[in-house]
Amino acid sequence: MDYLLQVKIGALVGLLLLTVFFGFIPARMKWFRETSGTETHRVVLSFISCFAGGVFLAACLLDIIPDYLSDINAELAQRRVDTSFPLPEFIMAAGFFTVLIVERIALNCRQDAMQGSDQERAPLMQANGHSHGHGQGKASSTNLEGSAHHVHMDLQAHSSFRSFMLFFSLSLHSVFEGLAIGLQTTDSKVLEICIAIVVHKSIIVFSLSVKLVQSAVPPMWVAAYVGVFAMMSPLGIGVGIGVIEAQLAAGALIQAILEGLAAGTFIYITFMEILPHELNSPENQLLKVFFILLGFSVMAGLTFLS
Repeated sequence: MDYLLQVKIGALVGLLLLTVFFGFIPARMKWFRETSGTETHRVVLSFISCFAGGVFLAACLLDIIPDYLSDINAELAQRRVDTSFPLPEFIMAAGFFTVLIVERIALNCRQDAMQGSDQERAPLMQANGHSHGHGQGKASSTNLEGSAHHVHMDLQAHSSFRSFMLFFSLSLHSVFEGLAIGLQTTDSKVLEICIAIVVHKSIIVFSLSVKLVQSAVPPMWVAAYVGVFAMMSPLGIGVGIGVIEAQLAAGALIQAILEGLAAGTFIYITFMEILPHELNSPENQLLKVFFILLGFSVMAGLTFLS
């Protein structure tokens, strides 16, 4: 087993374990049940999210896109594909729109389902048998909406079908994020992108678990959601490793195309999810920009040293 493959497998295992770890912190600690959704929580998570946005921005602009353009242009030149159409950029756009369309479909399904009966308008998967009065349910709904923080979806879903659709769209992100790791050809790039994904995914799974705990979801369901979500990025890494290790005749071209789709996903996460979510909020604007620059600088420094 060569060193690069060992690094990728290490990234796969490390990403899985860290995601599970951060996902179960709110579920296991009483403090999060009592303080989640407070101003302190929102501010801290906001700054961490801004840092993650800077990390993703650097990973996208300094690592993934340059490597992808180099690989796809080399493959097109080798296969003597000469066209004035910007094919490499079109592939990235395809990755961007794939995630966008799936998320919009998921959100549309959620909105359609929300027009159901009032009985269905309970906290997320209220399966533990506790009943809530109308006033209490309204307060819980308001609290959840106010405390929701940088999760790619509204966690106030009201049925198992909507929950599945929303988690499907969230998991799609994770698969393509892992794919970006599995398709790398140098260990330094694997580590840099892995850092970006660990920071980003830890925030998502942490916020996700907080909202599940707040919604009185049974522990078995919390474990199932966190476990499935944790396995998505390792799945993407495994697919990427398989594409490279298969050494198909068109393997390099397939690898380059998948890199482009993954790059489009990174663009979507950075410019449509993290940065707008944080910068559209008027609080602590200068500090948010500072943490974005800090995350970008850390990744830029790692890229320079490598």
